[in-house]
Amino acid sequence: MDRHRLGLSTRWIATVASIWIQCSCGSSYTFSIYSSVLKSTQNYDQSTLDTVSVFKDIGANAGILSGLLYSSVTLNSSSSTFLGPWVVHVAGAIQCFLGYFLMWASVVGLIHQPPVPLMCLFMFLAAHSQTFFNTANVVSGLENFPNYGGTIVGIMKGFLGISGAILIQMYDTLCKGEPSTYLLMLALLPTLVSLVLMFLVRIYKATTADDKKHLNGFSAVALSIAGYLMIIIILENIFTFPLWACISTFILLLILVVSPLGIAIKALREDSNRSLQKYSIENNPLTDNAEQITSPKFSTAEDPIEYHQLPSGDSKVKGTSDDKMLLNEEQLNLLQAMRTVNFWMLFIAMICGMGSGLATINNMSQIGESLNYTTTEINSLVSLWSIWNFLGRFGAGYVSDYFLHSRGWARPLLMAFTLATMTAGHIVIASGFPGNLYVGSILVGICYGSQWSLMPTISSEIYGVRHMGTIFNTIAIASPVGSYIFSVRVIGYFYDKEASGEDDSCSGTHCFRLSFFIMASVAFLGFIVAVALFFRTKRFYQLVVLRRLRHALK
Repeated sequence: MDRHRLGLSTRWIATVASIWIQCSCGSSYTFSIYSSVLKSTQNYDQSTLDTVSVFKDIGANAGILSGLLYSSVTLNSSSSTFLGPWVVHVAGAIQCFLGYFLMWASVVGLIHQPPVPLMCLFMFLAAHSQTFFNTANVVSGLENFPNYGGTIVGIMKGFLGISGAILIQMYDTLCKGEPSTYLLMLALLPTLVSLVLMFLVRIYKATTADDKKHLNGFSAVALSIAGYLMIIIILENIFTFPLWACISTFILLLILVVSPLGIAIKALREDSNRSLQKYSIENNPLTDNAEQITSPKFSTAEDPIEYHQLPSGDSKVKGTSDDKMLLNEEQLNLLQAMRTVNFWMLFIAMICGMGSGLATINNMSQIGESLNYTTTEINSLVSLWSIWNFLGRFGAGYVSDYFLHSRGWARPLLMAFTLATMTAGHIVIASGFPGNLYVGSILVGICYGSQWSLMPTISSEIYGVRHMGTIFNTIAIASPVGSYIFSVRVIGYFYDKEASGEDDSCSGTHCFRLSFFIMASVAFLGFIVAVALFFRTKRFYQLVVLRRLRHALK
């Protein structure tokens, strides 16, 4: 038995390392913490600051380079044991440090005030690092747990979504009121965490019957952290915490973040015991005859399976040809994928879903002000958005896995459902009734987060994991594209038409009503496209389930 594989070199430890890196690298969600000091020290007006913010959105979503690098190093890792996902982490760490460190240096006066295009480059580098961390962790997780792609993507994307709230708690505890120090923390923390843990993030070609159980354990930890953060955010907006309370709550948060290690250790012990039992049985000749009598015809699968579902007779031959068809459709590179209709249907659906969702959060403060929400209420809505975003990312992956394995439902069906719900959320915000932002932000936030979990998983299943990093990061460009269209060309345009007064402000339900009715219509268009994608891939997903079923029963 290989002792090395029972140590740090296992996919469970790789998953924990990826989770910790994800928890540290969601800095693009905390722009509001340091935007004011960036604006004042660099003498920016609001439009200039918004320009810098646009480069943040582009950098955080344009991950084509990270996908190409991941595909390159993993394809070559078979011929060189030195290469692996750690190369992608290094590239992300370098960009993260350079981007945030140079911004910090300009804010504190360590370097001369850079011109706006150079500051935009700093911001782009800082945000772009997130795509490298995310690609390495998500795609390696998919390769380590191929049978539960939705769940593992939901876990990784969920921790990334909630990392903004974790970083804000760290800021409130360590350097509250010092946003320039927070910039230095962003330069150092993700860089150090990724460099320390990157060699643990590796790809292992193995599955066990208990994968789902332990993945559920990671999911439970993620839900616990989200619930804990939601309570803390609400309490902090009601009460003023003394220093000892801030430190205590932060220490408890760190304990929750570390707790996935306990799940990994438990999984390692069970894998070790299973290996010992297998080794003992295989080397004991007295058990051979007993096995022939007592062992079932099929090994235990990871999900409940009914034997009448198994192909027999002529259908076995058909199953073989189905496998060949799957192999022909999978493992496409980016250019090959872009020639397919499914790629562009996914892209359009993401413009409708991700674009309108991102435009909503980008304008949450202005929407609240127009509806006479208090500053405390608006801050609570913005803070809680990360929780709804997390629930969408985590929940969509978990639920889509459940329905795929138990009912055989194709994942685009859940994407269609979330886009339909997002349509309702936009209508709720447009209506302007009392408390509408609370209801609307929950619906839009959860559905926005769900797209970030469903889209990468669907991409990996349709096009394979070999070039999945490049393909899903290319489709993710739909997020900043849609955000620009809806934020600038729709919300900004109609708000300016309705604005009046010396400060060009607008108050009342009419300020954003037409914009959100337009975005509701766009989200409904995304729903129609997702339904069409569901029918196009329905047969494909039936073949995927059938192949996994036969693999589990070998």
